Amino acid sequence: MTPTGVAIREVRPQLFDAAERVLLRAGPQALTSRAVTTEAGCAKGVLHRHFADFDTFLAELVADRIARIDARADALVGTAGSGTVIGNLTGALTDLFGSVALRIVGLVISRDDLRARLRRTTPTGVPLLAEATDTVARYLHAERRMGRLAADAEVDLLAPTLVGAAHLLFADPDRSAPDAAAVARTVGTVLGGALHTPSTGTAHDGRA
Repeated sequence: MTPTGVAIREVRPQLFDAAERVLLRAGPQALTSRAVTTEAGCAKGVLHRHFADFDTFLAELVADRIARIDARADALVGTAGSGTVIGNLTGALTDLFGSVALRIVGLVISRDDLRARLRRTTPTGVPLLAEATDTVARYLHAERRMGRLAADAEVDLLAPTLVGAAHLLFADPDRSAPDAAAVARTVGTVLGGALHTPSTGTAHDGRA
């Protein structure tokens, strides 16, 4: 525990990281200001000196994690034309939902006040899922331009379907986290005939 009056360097990222640990360990219902500051090893007043209230802290936590998705978007789009479409999406979706993002989505869904605050920046859809869908759509558009998806592929329908299917795959409380093969099967099934085979450039059903 940091003694009162002792300055803490980089307070905000420390508090955000502490909140993530609480979320991963105990879920959204356990996330309180006291739980966060206890996890961070600092006095409770530290949080309230840097944020107007706990809902403001939570909104900025979600915004910070959304910014991380935005930062990864260019990296995913940059893989267009290399590797395989299924492999690239499998890695991106596993990276997203295999992290604390799943807990962040649960946090947003469980708190009405937080959701209302986040509507200012994410007016439609569930925050974080909406940004993830936009990232996947950008990638699919790039692959379609390169001819690795059919010219008539409904990218703006495929993107939310992929994100929704992956979310459900990772969120199932009765199963352990899916392995890469399970995620790849889901991606291949969703994309289906929109994929082109590398050898012929013709569409196939996603099972190959």
